[in-house]
Amino acid sequence: MQVSAEKPLRSRVVRALYRAVMRMAAPFLTFKYRRRARLEPLYAHDLPARRGYYTGAAAGEYVWVHAVSLGETRACLPLIEAIRRRWPDSQLLLTHGTATGWAAGTPLLRAGDQQTWLPWDEPASVQRFLAHFKPRMGLLMETEVWPELVVACAERRLPLYLVNGRLSERSLHKASRFGLTTLSQLAFSALGGVVAQTADDAMRFEQLGARVLGHLGNVKFDVTVHEAAQAQGQQWRQGLTKPVVMLASSREGEEHAWVDALLSEATQMTLSLSACHWLLVPRHPHRVAEIERLLLGAGFDVQKRSAWAAAGPSDVSAMNGPSAKPCIWLGDSVGEMPVYYALADVALMGGSFAVFGGQNLIEAAACGCPVVVGPHTYNFAQAADWAIACGAAVRAPDMQEALMAGVAIADDVGLRAEMSQAALTLVATHQGASARTIDCVARAAEGNATDARTLGS
Repeated sequence: MQVSAEKPLRSRVVRALYRAVMRMAAPFLTFKYRRRARLEPLYAHDLPARRGYYTGAAAGEYVWVHAVSLGETRACLPLIEAIRRRWPDSQLLLTHGTATGWAAGTPLLRAGDQQTWLPWDEPASVQRFLAHFKPRMGLLMETEVWPELVVACAERRLPLYLVNGRLSERSLHKASRFGLTTLSQLAFSALGGVVAQTADDAMRFEQLGARVLGHLGNVKFDVTVHEAAQAQGQQWRQGLTKPVVMLASSREGEEHAWVDALLSEATQMTLSLSACHWLLVPRHPHRVAEIERLLLGAGFDVQKRSAWAAAGPSDVSAMNGPSAKPCIWLGDSVGEMPVYYALADVALMGGSFAVFGGQNLIEAAACGCPVVVGPHTYNFAQAADWAIACGAAVRAPDMQEALMAGVAIADDVGLRAEMSQAALTLVATHQGASARTIDCVARAAEGNATDARTLGS
């Protein structure tokens, strides 16, 4: 991991322009995060850290893991466990970019660990971050490669690796289309290495100049489902007489498509809305109020998770009689996806019906929940293909077809059982990537004889 003193002129110019833009944007950060904090208060926490100003503990024996948001933070738990087995005397430095990531990361900390925001990617902020914490090794989860941060780490001879790396064809083309190839190549070539999820990901990273250490699978298959959470959802499901169909981790625009599908003439001719319980869990909790307004405006009753009694959700429409409005259960909590998946008979996977690349269907599979995915799963391409091939999931071309497929699965007890078992087998078959990844980066760091910060075994 060396940055040449004789960088090509184009790379030097591009880096200089990038640094200038990031410096100019930095003063607007406080305004941006204070505005976000109106919906998610945690965004206002420790704002100076966004610029690399820290008041907590300084340098330690840190292995640094950056998990930008909720999904990456959930996925990094088995990696953190593997790190602690490999280097038991080290502490964890956990960084995030979003409020949901921070909230999910806090329970992962032990005595001596530190948690903070990743600083804005401009020179002064990055240098303050590195000088304060002095991590011994850094692991970036999945896609988070910031040029100034990566090059600064290389210049300090700090081993920095992208792990569980994924790069879709769409993202690769986007970098080229917007003229970012030089900047991307500057960042990826400065990494200590990349551990990719798949061979296709590895090939695309190599096109950006990365040193690929291997393609070792997806660490999200190493997910451990919290037994108490799953038992809670199963207990609630046992008290219901109708199947539960969920729209899981929905993104902007998908809730509208789901409501349109529920109210469409085709749906009305095929099934009664009262034949199922309907559960909607958005990807971002700060959108709950917006989604509630949508549902109420469409003529539904809404019962939010925060209003459920200890016995779980209730069927408001049944209590109010046959002429009552259909009721939608709205998940407004964070960190309870295992509960929701255990409660549901089938999940329509959000992020895959609009062009977002899909959300993590592996978590649903680990809970034994059958899945219906839409046409857009490029961020989880291999996992989606495997799930469909083994019978744990089916693909639908749009939300209307997905709704019909979901109801058909929910109504068929035998099919549900087969898909559930296929999902559990899928996850069990592909576990082990976390341990393989940590072994791989440890060997890479230990083999870098010129790096003064190499970790020992």
